[in-house]
Amino acid sequence: MNTLPTSLPTAPSTLVDRMPKVDLHCHLIGSVRASTFAELARREGLDLPAPPERIYADVNSLPPDPDLYRDTRIPVPQGRSADEPEVSYSLFQVSGWVGQVLRSADDLTRITYEAFEAAHRTSATRHLELFFDAVPEHLAALGYLGSVEAYAEGIRLAERDFGMTGRLIAGIDRSGTAQDALDRVRTVVDHPHEYVAGIGLDNLETAGPPERFEAAYRLAGEAGLGRTAHSSEHAPVAVNTVTCLDVLGCDRIDHGYFVLQDDDVVARVRDEQVPFTVISTTSRRSWRPWRRASIAAMLEAGLNVIPASDDPGMFPTTLAGEYRILADDLAVPAERLREMALAGVEASWLPPAEKAALRSRFVTELDALATPEL
Repeated sequence: MNTLPTSLPTAPSTLVDRMPKVDLHCHLIGSVRASTFAELARREGLDLPAPPERIYADVNSLPPDPDLYRDTRIPVPQGRSADEPEVSYSLFQVSGWVGQVLRSADDLTRITYEAFEAAHRTSATRHLELFFDAVPEHLAALGYLGSVEAYAEGIRLAERDFGMTGRLIAGIDRSGTAQDALDRVRTVVDHPHEYVAGIGLDNLETAGPPERFEAAYRLAGEAGLGRTAHSSEHAPVAVNTVTCLDVLGCDRIDHGYFVLQDDDVVARVRDEQVPFTVISTTSRRSWRPWRRASIAAMLEAGLNVIPASDDPGMFPTTLAGEYRILADDLAVPAERLREMALAGVEASWLPPAEKAALRSRFVTELDALATPEL
């Protein structure tokens, strides 16, 4: 890809909404609807400090020590933003509450199906890859395969009802130990499932450097699993992304904004067209302008940027909303948006035949949208 062309028109919002899309970076817990959380919280009698809908509206993870970000090439806001609520709830805090009220395989199937339904309805998403967490203690009776099968049933129902495809990504909590990660991957490898396509490293990047997880990622690679990792998102360095590529063997990178700190790394990931799943909207409200400026700079540098939704239940966004931010706020031309949609297909972890069929479907749909109606 080249830098942003200036001669092509930006896409109207209606066209952006109707474009077929792929979402490769979406956390299942973060996709749970406020209304579903409210219903399950009432069922379980969970004592919350505010109504679930109010909590969701006030999700706002506060930034860490500002000294860490004083010398970044794109300035990171140091203070609070004007839209921050009086009482803030962190993304991890709310995710923990949501996890507590999930009590059965049916609950897991429901939230998976609803994630696909919302993606289909709001964003014309055709393929969705969902991060799922380790089985919590209160669902231990399901076991790993029981929980995965519950998620898979939600995907099957969505495939039937919406004509979508889907896969699962086994999330690794980087705040754990190297052994924890290795045990997690060994469980995935020892219990293969058609819908589990790969692994991903999540949680705050500052909680666990990528090199800690080399053995776990090596095992995943040997088993033929896709590999991704949240990188250069919270740690203001590009080297973590290099480690993810060279040591962990990642196929794609989630976030990656701080690769802009190093010109050599930028040149490399541009030349290799490493896929970066990016999200303009974050739970750190003061950081949203920085995110958007960083994504704009990544685009100008010719990087392979693919919009994603991350936590669309808890953030005020959708995948279509992320595309609209690019079109409306960053003036990304319609042709570049088309390239991103197709790049999402290429970066997906679908088997080759399914990927080829999805690519053909996208080309047909995108061509139809580009043809003026008579």
